[in-house]
Order: sequence, then C-alpha cells, then structure tokens
Amino acid sequence: MKDSARLDSTLEILALHGASKKPLDQISHGYFKTRRYIGSKDRQAISAYVYGVMRHRASCDWWALERGLSPLLMGPVEAARIRLLAYLWIFEKVKREIIGILFSGEKYAPDKLSDREDSIFQKLPELEKQAPWVEGEFPEWLYPFLKRRFGENLREEMEAFLKQAPLDLRVNTLKSTREKALESLKQTGLAVTVSPLSPWGLRCEERENITQTKAFQNGLIEVQDEGSQLVVNLMDVCPGQAILDLCAGAGGKTLALAALLENKGRVVASDTAAWRLKRTKERLKRAGAFNVELRELTGLHDKWLKRQKERFDRVLIDAPCSGSGTWRRNPDQKWNITPQDIRELCELQKSLLEMAASMVKRGGYLVYATCSLLWEENQDIATSFLEKNPGFSLVPCGLDGATYLSLSPLQNGTDGFFAAKFERGDEGYS
Repeated sequence: MKDSARLDSTLEILALHGASKKPLDQISHGYFKTRRYIGSKDRQAISAYVYGVMRHRASCDWWALERGLSPLLMGPVEAARIRLLAYLWIFEKVKREIIGILFSGEKYAPDKLSDREDSIFQKLPELEKQAPWVEGEFPEWLYPFLKRRFGENLREEMEAFLKQAPLDLRVNTLKSTREKALESLKQTGLAVTVSPLSPWGLRCEERENITQTKAFQNGLIEVQDEGSQLVVNLMDVCPGQAILDLCAGAGGKTLALAALLENKGRVVASDTAAWRLKRTKERLKRAGAFNVELRELTGLHDKWLKRQKERFDRVLIDAPCSGSGTWRRNPDQKWNITPQDIRELCELQKSLLEMAASMVKRGGYLVYATCSLLWEENQDIATSFLEKNPGFSLVPCGLDGATYLSLSPLQNGTDGFFAAKFERGDEGYS
C-alpha cells in the first residue's frame, strides 16, 4: 500500500471508533479481518498511526481548538481527519507539502485538505507548560483523580503510559520450567528475557507473533502482563485447596491458579459472560489444566453464589474497573470512561467484596484486585470493606513490604495494577 492508502485506512478506523463505544482493538481487528488484502507490514503501519493518534488525542484536540477547530463538536469522519492531521504535524513532523501530497483526493487517498484544515499547519505548537491533561494526554475531568494518585509525579507517570508496552508471558509450570520455555522461544529467534518481578515471567520488548510458536501452541506459555502474574502470586495457593476466581474474564489468572495447584484441588472460574468462559475453556485445554470448573453467573444474586458460604480457601476478585492501568495497550479507554462510570463501578466493586466475603473459609484469604490507577477504585474500596467487616484483617502484600500491591509502568515496568489482601479471622464473618 502507498502511504496515502495507509492514511485513508487509518481515517476509516478512527471514524469507526468515533461512531462506536466498542474497544479500539475490536474495531481494528474487525476492519482488518474483512480486508485480507492488507498485508502485515501495512497493518502494522496503520495500527501505529491509529494508536499514535489515540495516545496523543488530548494534544491533538488542544491544538485543533487553538486553531479554531473542535473535534468534540464534529462528526466522526471530520474529527478523525483533524486529529490525524494534527498528529502528523506535531508528532510525526511531516512537512506541510508532504501532507498535501498524501491528502490528494485521488483513488485510495484521503480527500484534499480544506481551508479550515490547512490552519493546523500555520505554525508548530509549544506543548511544554500546557495544562496537565494536555501534557499527560488524558481527559481534563480525570485530573483530580490522577493527581490524587500520583501527586507531583503525575507528569512522569503519564509519560510512561505513552510508550508501547512489552509483551509479557507467563510460563505454564504444568508443562514446563521457565528455563525450558525461554530456550524454546530463543530457538525461534525471538528476543526474550526473564522478567524482573514474577517467578514465572518472560518478556519480549518487541511485539512478536507468539501464537505461531510451538511454545505457545503446546501450552508452555501464556500471554499475561507481569503485574497480573504478581496478583496471582500473592494468593499463596497450595495444592489441594479450593479457589474461587469470581470475575474470571478470559481466564488469565484462572490458568495461573490452576498451575499453582498442580492440577490438585479445585478452581471455580465464574463470570457473567458465556463467551469469555468459552475462551477460557479453550485455553485450559491447551494448558493441560483439568481442575477448573467454569460457571456462568446471572449476576450478584445468582443462586449458586448464595450456596457457597465458607467453601473456599482463597477467593480472588479481579473486579470490573476503569481499566486505566492498561492505557499503554488500550489508550482509547481513557476517552470512553465517564465520571458516572467511575461512580457505578465503585458501587459494584463494594458489592462484589461484600458478597464474596462470606465465601471465604476461616483463616482463608480474600484478594481484591483491579487494573485501575484510581484511588477511588482501590484504596477507598479496601478501606470501606475493612470498616464494615471487622472479621477481616489487612495482610501487607505490596513490593518491599508495602500495605497494598500498587504497580505502574514508570515504577515497575508493568501495567497499572492494584491489589489488597484480606485474611478472615477464626471468629468468622460479620
């Protein structure tokens, strides 16, 4: 494909995203799936543009507004053009005359520039010393939330989210050791190293096609961020125990828990979405995990949940959340979330913890985790739970003896994760 055709495809994907609430990765996947003629190098180039625009949307919107244009007041197609043009001008440093050639209006090229659009190129903006949400590339309304979390380090922390995340892998100890899996991947020519924090982790700094390797196809490895692996590690699982993964999703943590149990004991992976559990079933088969029960739930008041009082040695709640800790991988999420979403998520998180507490055996552990950066979804939820449930005590579970596990790309090289670990006392649940 010519560069102009790549830009035209970029605009189509951005416009589709602007007209939908669907995640950007789903939209991109669907776009390429129906256009098999687009080769792998072209897909990579188009995706780089799409995610570049999304990572720097705050700056692109700010600069457009400075030039008298507001993408927020435009339709999806026009807004996509303005943002892409601003991105090319500011971040890719493409010269004005080159942009004019690329936006030629010819076949497979974007339409010609309008006079309004041409105003973007009258000068280069000075991005330094702009508002914190412009420098940090996030919506303005999130500023007090993120300032509370990171304080004076906000700018540096947000800059780390603008970099591409590495590809983290977890070795499946049911089938391999880390050393053997590492050697298998190196034999394929991949640049893989041991990750610094997880005892089962491997890391590829480049985005490699891991699914085509024998190590993946034979179940020796799974894709899982190192931060997610650390959440599983603090569960202190022993073979023979009964474990509940309450919000199992596609089963990443379920697979890790099953491996720690050495196919002894029992893991129940529950979720309200049948399609997620179906994907989990496929992954369990490849991993050789045979001690997992999949259970679809109707919601918080599912009859099965009410019958599980004091049934589990360990309960994990990987709670639905804002997903702000995954902004390196999913930069579109910051633009889809709303203040109302945060309020509703916090209420759901509190309800999940309250409901799950009764399922923990005396002396057992309840772990609450999110992939959120926000204090409101993390420490505030843990504090509220302890105030209402004196039968539980907080177990320090963070790095270097910290009370909570609290991770970020800048500090730890992982996605943004939070976890709180509670132990149920012998006196029981109240």
